[in-house]
Amino acid sequence: MDDSTPSAGTTDRPVYVIGGGPAGLAVAYALRARGIRAVVLEKADRVGASWRRHYDRLHLHTTRRLSALPGLPMPRRFGRWVARDDVVRYLEKYAEFHELETVTGVEVSRVERTPDGTGWLLHATGGRELTGAAVVVATGYNHTPRLPDWPGRETYKGDLAHAGEYRNPEPYAGRDVLVVGVGNTGAEIAVDLVEGGASRVRLSVRTAPHIVRRSTAGWAAQYTGVLVRRLPVGLVDRLARPMAKLSVPDLAEHGLPRPDTGLYSRVKEGAIPVQDVGLIDAIRKGRVEVVAAVDGFEEGEVLLADGTRITPDAVIAATGYVRALDGLVGHLDVLDGVGGPVVNGARVPKNTPGLYFTGYVTPISGTFREVAIDAEKIAKAVQKEGAGRLSRLPV
Repeated sequence: MDDSTPSAGTTDRPVYVIGGGPAGLAVAYALRARGIRAVVLEKADRVGASWRRHYDRLHLHTTRRLSALPGLPMPRRFGRWVARDDVVRYLEKYAEFHELETVTGVEVSRVERTPDGTGWLLHATGGRELTGAAVVVATGYNHTPRLPDWPGRETYKGDLAHAGEYRNPEPYAGRDVLVVGVGNTGAEIAVDLVEGGASRVRLSVRTAPHIVRRSTAGWAAQYTGVLVRRLPVGLVDRLARPMAKLSVPDLAEHGLPRPDTGLYSRVKEGAIPVQDVGLIDAIRKGRVEVVAAVDGFEEGEVLLADGTRITPDAVIAATGYVRALDGLVGHLDVLDGVGGPVVNGARVPKNTPGLYFTGYVTPISGTFREVAIDAEKIAKAVQKEGAGRLSRLPV
C-alpha cells in the first residue's frame, strides 16, 4: 500500500478513487485511458462489495447493453436483465481486464486539503496518510442501511431486520411477514416472499409509488428514461400520466392508488419508479396485501398509521440507505441538507477543486449508464485541471 504514496520530493501524484463499485471502477478506467495513474481504495476485500450483499434474486432493471461500463461490453450470455452474480463477475473482470490498480482492505476515514493546498490528504486504515492530486468519492448511493427511529423500536422483541440483511425467502417460509417500504427493493422482496412460501405478505406503504412495466412489447422502460432525461420535468410528468393509465392497472381498490404527484417530479426528489417484476399481479390476486405506513411498535405489535395493530412473525424494513459521507467530507462544506454531495460528476464544489463525486444520483435513464458517462467527463476534467501535478502511467 505504501507504494501508492508519493515519496518525499515527488511532485506528481495519483488520483485516488474511493470505492471499488461500478462508479469507482469506471472512473479509474477512464483516467487510465488518458494515461493518468488512478488508485482505487476499497474497504472490502474485493471489488463490487455492495453488489455481493444484495438479495439473491436481484437483476439489473436496466438492459445489459445500456449497463456496460466504458471499455468492456457485458457478455451476451448474461441475458437482457443481468443477474446479481453476473454483475459481480463483470465488475471483477472489468478490474482485471483493464489492469486497474485496486487496493482492497483499506478504508478512507477523512479527506482534507494538503497543508500546502496543492492536493488532497487521505487518512486511511492503519494510520496511512496518502497524498493525491485529485480525489473521486464513489462510496455508493446505498451505503449504510437506514432504519427509522420508530417509537418502540428499541424495545420491540419481534423479528425486525433491514432489507440489506435479506438474502432469500427461505427463512420466512410459512411465516407472516410485513415488508415496510414500496421502493424497488421492498416491492421485489414482497414478491420473492410470496413465491418462496411465506404464509402471508403485507406491504406497508406511506406514499404511493409510480409503477412502470420493466418492458412493454420489447421496449424497455429504460429507453424511455433515456429519451426524456433532458426534457422539462413538467412535460415528462404530463406525458407519463396517460402512459401509466394504459400500461398499469388501477390498484386503488387494493389499497394502492395512483400517485398524486408527477413521475419525473418524484425522480428529481430521489424516488425512482418501481419497475414491476410481479408486484402488480401479486397485489391483484391478494397475495400481497397493501397496508398503511408503520407508526411504531408496542410490545409485540406493529402500529399502523390508520390505527390498525398487527402482529406479523417478521418485519423487513426496506427503508433505504444513507450516504454516510459526513465523517469523510462533511467538514469541507460539500454536502447538502440530506447528506449527499452538492454536485455530482465532472462538476466540483466551488471551494474544493479536485474533489469529485460520482454515483450519488438516481437517474431515470439508469445508474450504470450515467456513471459510465460521468466517468469519461470526470477523467477529462481531471486531466484538464491537473496538468503538471498528475502521476502519469509509463508509456
